[in-house]
Amino acid sequence: MLSRLTMTVPNAMNLTSGVRFFANTAVKSARYGGGSGTQSGFGSRINQGFGVRTGPTLKERLLGPTTGKPFIYGTYALAGASVFGVGALMYYGLISKEQSILQQSALWPSYVRERISSTYTYLAGSIALTAASGVAASRSPAIMRMTAGGGLMSLFGTMAVMIATGMLARSVDYENTLVKHLAWALHCGVMGAVLAPLCFMGGPVLTRAAWYTAGIVGGLSATAITAPSEKFLMMSGPLAMGFGVVFMANIGTFFLPPGSAIGASLASIVIYGGLILFSAFLLYDTQRLVKTAEMHPHKSQLTQFNGESLYIRPFDPINAQMSIYMDVLNIFIRLVMIMGGMNGNKRK
Repeated sequence: MLSRLTMTVPNAMNLTSGVRFFANTAVKSARYGGGSGTQSGFGSRINQGFGVRTGPTLKERLLGPTTGKPFIYGTYALAGASVFGVGALMYYGLISKEQSILQQSALWPSYVRERISSTYTYLAGSIALTAASGVAASRSPAIMRMTAGGGLMSLFGTMAVMIATGMLARSVDYENTLVKHLAWALHCGVMGAVLAPLCFMGGPVLTRAAWYTAGIVGGLSATAITAPSEKFLMMSGPLAMGFGVVFMANIGTFFLPPGSAIGASLASIVIYGGLILFSAFLLYDTQRLVKTAEMHPHKSQLTQFNGESLYIRPFDPINAQMSIYMDVLNIFIRLVMIMGGMNGNKRK
């Protein structure tokens, strides 16, 4: 879960410049056939003699102006992933004969249902606290300067605070009720402050992105519970590799100009590839939550050892919802970037 925190800070801090580029004429030129004049410095063909280069080098192509096609290819990948998700939901819900989580839920003890219900209650509370904190932080010039400054010191400082508060919230025992809830609220407040620059995108974009996020989370959750109980738990290896690709692309966007071909390609991987990746993470984390709720020992299962009862740490719904919470935030951030770019293109 903490590794996914590192994807949230750079995305939020680079949001304004990233969306500004996404709304620029590079995307429009790819969609409407323009932009050929921007490459006049590259690729001038010299057809005299033998062994003379007749086109741009690989370096010139990578660092030259982008046509916006990486974002178009990103939309194709996203559309393909959406079709795959709808197909999976139809297959597992209507065709598959394997026993799904939904079917197994009829045999759950009452405490398993209570665990899952409390986990999603805390998830809703985390999102509400984050939204309230983000709105409050957006009205503080000092916090906005710190989170939207874009400097390396601001980046590393914000990341350190996020990781520290996340580790604190997870380390406190759930039975220590007051401290646990204070640490949880602190972590959600920090996350809201980090996401406060999203308010620059305006209310309509954020509202639309929030509704789309709710739809995606609801659809993916339905897919996860109608699938066999461990079907998506086998994706941990591919998810780890995909996370590495998106993480390295995220780092690359700090050092390469967004208007270049390679910079636009990395940005497309971060935005569209990240949206697909964290949607897959949501499938994985949903089934992992159900598995944990089923397998974690209950206090009624305490055994005696040498005449003494063994202590079993209680199920912690706050910790259980953390990974899904990070998935939801990362999906929301990328939808804001996509919709902010589309909104900018319409204004042009």
